Amino acid sequence: RYEYHWADGTNIKKPIKCSAPKYIDYLMTWVQDQLDDGTLFPSKIGVPFPKNFMSVAKTILKRLFRVYAHIYHQHFDPVIQLQEEAHLNTSFKHFIFFVQEFNLIDRRELAPLQELIEKLTSKDR
Repeated sequence: RYEYHWADGTNIKKPIKCSAPKYIDYLMTWVQDQLDDGTLFPSKIGVPFPKNFMSVAKTILKRLFRVYAHIYHQHFDPVIQLQEEAHLNTSFKHFIFFVQEFNLIDRRELAPLQELIEKLTSKDR
């Protein structure tokens, strides 16, 4: 039902159509490359973060959110069968609280899971 397109802006500049598993593989490899890049994520004391750090971090988190959305929309039944929904929900809840606290993902991007987000983050829970 969904089409996945991947572009990292470096190796793949024009978005290519790919399966969800391939998209996620591209994404996780790309995220790891970003985290390993000492110019983006400095590991030495006194080395400043680059001016584009926030933009890169927001892109990483936006794309990781899409993995959660895919899991919830396409694979939640097997998660329930494995009795792992509490773990998934807890992980997602922490992720959402973090991105909301620091305004890291635009609300429009969160729309696919907005109902779940409201449920998990309501003060009544």
